[in-house]
Parts: sequence; structure tokens; C-alpha cells
Amino acid sequence: MPRNVILIGYRGTGKTTVARLLASRLGWNWIDADQFLETKYATAIRRIFEQEGEAGFREKESVVLADLCQRERHVIATGGGAILREANRVLLKGAGIVIWIRLDADAIWARLVSDPSSSERRPPLTDKNGREEVEELLAIREPLYRSTADLEIDATGLGPEDVAKEILTRIQAA
Repeated sequence: MPRNVILIGYRGTGKTTVARLLASRLGWNWIDADQFLETKYATAIRRIFEQEGEAGFREKESVVLADLCQRERHVIATGGGAILREANRVLLKGAGIVIWIRLDADAIWARLVSDPSSSERRPPLTDKNGREEVEELLAIREPLYRSTADLEIDATGLGPEDVAKEILTRIQAA
């Protein structure tokens, strides 16, 4: 069994929900890196972006990841852009098994539209908005997700329980 299970993927792919379900099945703790960051810095991610820009946020994200990757027997749901810095990718790969939860742009956009907290807590990351932003960022991030992940789970058409079950089956077989 790996030291930790680390979930990566674009926002809206279900990382937090799957982390909670998977941790329960493993008898481990789980943590959402974005929620941990907001608690640690006592402010919303959107506010950090407004005050410090993306660079300031990414610096805080790296500090949080360094802390979380020291833990053991945790399922860690990372933020969607955690893989943008090479140092973060190296850190994640060294902390446990990294699993990319993958969805296509249409499925991600449908989930984001149906989740009002996404727009309240998360800033737009490009000068485009909506589905176009999802497509643009996926084009940049997918190669990074792929190179960081030990396993890839296509979550298209699957609910969180199914994704957690698939991950558990695959890590137990590894």
C-alpha cells in the first residue's frame, strides 16, 4: 500500500468527494489542499488571487503541498493547478501514488455550472471565461497531469463511489 494517495485533476473532477470516500474505505484521513490553504491563510482563494495574483497563490499552494506531503496514510485532493510547478510535481510523486481523475471539457464545464460555490471561491484563471477557459487550461495542464500521474482514471459517466472503487481496486493490484 502506498504511503499516501494523491488525487490530481482539473477543478470539478470530483477530487474532494473521491478523497473522502477513498479515505473511508482505506481507514485513512483525507484532506483537501485548497480547503487547507484557505484555513491556513484565513482567506478564500479568490481573495488571494485578487490581492496577490496567481503567483502569490501558487507560492502559498507550494507551501501547503510541502506540508501535506510530509503526512502518511492520507488521501490528498490537490488543487487543479498544483501540477503547474515542477517542484510540486516532484514533491507529489515522492509522497505517494498520484492518481489523475480525468474528465473532458464538456463534463467539467457541466459540473462547474451546476456548482455555485465554484464561481464564489475560485477565480477565473484566464481572460476568457467559461467553457473556453476550461479547454484552454486543459490543453496546458493535461500533459502535466499525465506526466505526474502513476494512474489515470477516466471518470466520464462515473459517480464518485465508482471512481473511489476503481482507484481502490487499482492501487490494491499495483
